[in-house]
Amino acid sequence: MSSRPNVALVGLGAWGRNHFRVLRELGVLRRVFDVDPSVLATLPADMRAPSWSALLDDPEIDALVVATPAPTHFELARDALVRGKDVFVEKPMTLRSTDADTLVEIADRGGRVLMVGHVTLFHPALTALRAWIRRGDLGVVRYLQAQRLNLGTVRPSEDILWSFAPHDFAAMIHVLDANPVRVRAIGAAWLLEDRSDVTVTHLEFPEGVKAHVHVSWLHPHREHRLTVVGDRKMATFDDDGRGGTLRLWDTGVDLRDGTLVHRREGHTEVDLPTVEPLRAQMEHFVDACRTRREPLTGGRHGAAVVRVLDAASRSLRADGEPVGVGRPIEVRA
Repeated sequence: MSSRPNVALVGLGAWGRNHFRVLRELGVLRRVFDVDPSVLATLPADMRAPSWSALLDDPEIDALVVATPAPTHFELARDALVRGKDVFVEKPMTLRSTDADTLVEIADRGGRVLMVGHVTLFHPALTALRAWIRRGDLGVVRYLQAQRLNLGTVRPSEDILWSFAPHDFAAMIHVLDANPVRVRAIGAAWLLEDRSDVTVTHLEFPEGVKAHVHVSWLHPHREHRLTVVGDRKMATFDDDGRGGTLRLWDTGVDLRDGTLVHRREGHTEVDLPTVEPLRAQMEHFVDACRTRREPLTGGRHGAAVVRVLDAASRSLRADGEPVGVGRPIEVRA
C-alpha cells in the first residue's frame, strides 16, 4: 500500500472517542461502527457503517481500529484479518494467550499488519528509558517497579490486573527488550466477588532482573510511576497525564573497601518533547499499513503481554504460587 490507508473505527465508547478524534485529525477515518444505533446517529450519514458485516465487505476500507470491550477483541480482530484488513486492536489484545497466538498466525499467513494498543510505549519517556538501558547508562539493571493506582472505573468485563497491568507489563518488556520467564501475583477482591480490585505481581526476567507491578482501582489518588534501578544510576518516570516527568538519578549504594557507601549526587530532570502518545501511536499504525513494516507493538508484542497476564492470573488463583510464562510464538513470515 503506497498511499495512506482508509480506516474504519469499531467502538465509539470512552476510549473509542479518543481514537475517533485522532483518526479524523490524521485524515484517514472513513467509517465508524458501534452496536448502539443512537451512537451512530450522532455521526454524519456517510461515515456510519450499517453493520459489522457491511464494514468487512466494504472494499474501500483497508484497516480497522478495534476499540471495543476486551471480550470482543479476538473475534472482531480475527474476522477482520481473515477478510484481508489490517488491524489495530486495543489492549489487552485478547483474554487468552491461545487466542493471541491465533491472531498472530492469521496475520502472518495473510500478510496483514496486526498492532496492539500499548500506548505507553509511544511516550518519549519510554523511548529515553529504553535507550539508557541499551547504552548501559544505568549500569546493570537490578529491578523495576511500577505503580498504576487510581480511584478508577470498575470494568464489568475484566479485573484490575487485565485492565491496568498491561500498560506496565508492556513497558517493562519493551525497555528491557526481554520477556519475563516466571511470575507470582497476589491480590484481593472487595467490591465484586472474584474480580480483583488490587494486585501485586512479581516478575522474573532473564539475567536476574526482577520487577514488581502494583495496580489498583481502589486508591485515593492517581499515581502512575515507573522506576528502574541500576547499579550505576536510577530513573523514574511519573506520568501525570500532562506530559509526565522523567528523572535520571545519580543515586545508589556502593561497596568500597568492604564498606557500603551511600551515593546521593542528585538528579537531572530530562526535557521531553511535547508528544501526544495516542497520536504518535496511530501515526505509527498508519505508517505500518503503508510501508508493511512490523509495528513497534505488533502482534508478537501483544501476545507476549497476554502470556504474562495469563500466567499472573493463574498465580493469582493459586494464592501467589510461581507460574512460568509461556514461550513466544514462532510463525513463518
